[in-house]
Amino acid sequence: MFERFVERRAEEALSDTPVVLIVGPRRAGKTTLVRKMGEAGRTYITLDDQTVLEAAQSDPAGFIRGLDRAIIDEIQRAPDLLLAIKKTVDEDYRPGRFLLTGSANVLTLPRVADSLAGRMETIQMLPLARAEIEGRTPTFLEHLFAGKLRSQREAILGDDLVQLVLLGGFPEVISRDSERRRQDWSRSYLTSVLTRDLRDIADVEKLTELPRFVRLLAEHSGQLVNYSQFGAGINVSHKTGQRYVGLLEQVFLIATVQPWFTNALKRIVKTPKLHFLDSGLLATVRGLSCDRVKADRSTFGALLESFVFAEVLKLMTASDLRLTPHHFRDRGGREVDIVLERDDGMIAGIEVKASATVKASDFGGLRALAEACGDRFAFGIVLYDSADVVPFGDRLAAAPLSSLWNGAPQTNKADKSR
Repeated sequence: MFERFVERRAEEALSDTPVVLIVGPRRAGKTTLVRKMGEAGRTYITLDDQTVLEAAQSDPAGFIRGLDRAIIDEIQRAPDLLLAIKKTVDEDYRPGRFLLTGSANVLTLPRVADSLAGRMETIQMLPLARAEIEGRTPTFLEHLFAGKLRSQREAILGDDLVQLVLLGGFPEVISRDSERRRQDWSRSYLTSVLTRDLRDIADVEKLTELPRFVRLLAEHSGQLVNYSQFGAGINVSHKTGQRYVGLLEQVFLIATVQPWFTNALKRIVKTPKLHFLDSGLLATVRGLSCDRVKADRSTFGALLESFVFAEVLKLMTASDLRLTPHHFRDRGGREVDIVLERDDGMIAGIEVKASATVKASDFGGLRALAEACGDRFAFGIVLYDSADVVPFGDRLAAAPLSSLWNGAPQTNKADKSR
């Protein structure tokens, strides 16, 4: 079993907060994690059980009455339970009373968004990070802001890097031996998400058109959002296209990333950017295999950028740094793929390059970002397909993609207790 970054955060939250909600895509490992945490004496309930679901939906208050130190899995299937949980928590505010999971972001649902404000902590759990797979404690974000990234002797390069990116992070994909079987799982997973999970949270008029809509989004992963273009792809309006993108965000298939900008610069593009949250799913939707990517490396850039973006989000859950992800682009075309803003206002930039060489011109976006930030700019890197860190001027460097996951081996709890 993999040690998950969010376990420590969830345990800390349960020590001082009545309700903890772990949200993330279906099959990312949430149930495995909470059942492990339930070994400490928590009652486990899953709303994937139809009988249990009907009981929860018919009488939410009665269902919650008497429950304490309980785990409720897939809470989005009966969101009215959150209102009943609010009532019982208001009567008894002890920490650690409820541990919930959700495969859709229930906090965006009507009547739920404000019901547990101040009573619940929400933790996002995405599929496995590469550092979790390799059993390492990541240090990438801390070293990035300190400007102390190191060369990687055991860097994963070339065709091996392609295979790693196309693998993605879903535990069941990683456990399958052949690429064909991994893609079969991914196709089945997408079908389930686009039918069952979306039905849990919304009425979708053109459900049969969603696979085509998702394929259209996959062709634009890593690019600026254009809702009119997306909607036109399945003959719906700009507004409906925007709604569908929002629904796919709610089930953690994609993410839209807001731009970083400052009022000091007037020529910054203020349009969000779109990413798939698992590079393996993205490759499946686009029909890309390892052989196809190796034969045409021009297809690899978008996959790699979405892979890095998702890895950074996962590392954020393991870090004590409080970071907000953005992207940066000015009207002159200079851009930075990922901009991380620390809670004290300091900025770090990450540009992603699917190449083994880096030129000074690859730092144009990072230099523009540094100029816009002034003293707030901590460091900027171009991640590339190499093992070496190469300085490129003040607070700028090229760094190995393997920096994302290389760190000290994890020490398990049994070792710590000795």
